[in-house]
Amino acid sequence: MKKAMNLVMTLGLALAVTACGNNAQTMETTGTTQQEAAAAEDTTAKSEGVMTYAEYNAAELDTEVVVETYIQAKQGWWENEGVGVATFYTQDGDGAYFLYNMPCSQEEYESLSVGTKIRVTGYKSEWAGEVEIIDASFEIEDGTYVAEPVDLSEELSSEDLILHQNIYFTASGLTVEPSIDADGNEVPFLYNWDGSGTQGSDLYFNVSKDGQTYTFTVESYLTGADTDVYKTVESLALGQEISVKGFMYWYEGMNPHIVSVQ
Repeated sequence: MKKAMNLVMTLGLALAVTACGNNAQTMETTGTTQQEAAAAEDTTAKSEGVMTYAEYNAAELDTEVVVETYIQAKQGWWENEGVGVATFYTQDGDGAYFLYNMPCSQEEYESLSVGTKIRVTGYKSEWAGEVEIIDASFEIEDGTYVAEPVDLSEELSSEDLILHQNIYFTASGLTVEPSIDADGNEVPFLYNWDGSGTQGSDLYFNVSKDGQTYTFTVESYLTGADTDVYKTVESLALGQEISVKGFMYWYEGMNPHIVSVQ
């Protein structure tokens, strides 16, 4: 994936691990005041010069886009050649936007809490099927919105699943299926996709529903080893039935980034 390109992230992420580790829990525990404010806001209305989600979705790759969207989660902050950057999962009332390595100072990163409304100018791009916004700049705007997860339990095998790319979702009735480790053993999860990692690496685990098997990921830059979801996946048992919440990330097909497992 993009990990090989970003080995320099390690030092910056070590400094940001506490903030990174709390992202999913923050999303789950946002107060009712913020939720009520979100309910009152028209999250599909756009300012002059800003694209609707449909216009963004129809825009050609490698063209400039301007969107208004709301922070739903954020990966760890780090420095790239002296410039602070972070990756954000964002959403409005119509769809989701993945902001990859958006420049921001550490102070700005801390201020971009779940629900914050921002106006983003950048370029629509694609990486292995994942549509994202790169080379972006942003402005904080008035407004707040915390998305409720969309239930995709019955759509995981649908050809239309890609229409939900990057959306905050939930799925239930999933059964933990085996992965094969380096020794050929059946295990409930792997550190890295091929089992080459150690604790603190991304977690990969397989689940099945209605005869189909899917691979899910706990993205360590989003929810690290100190988070509940990471620890829960480490304790999974084969055959266990679970439900999940996460973001419908894409890499050569669905590759959800999971932030909660029950």
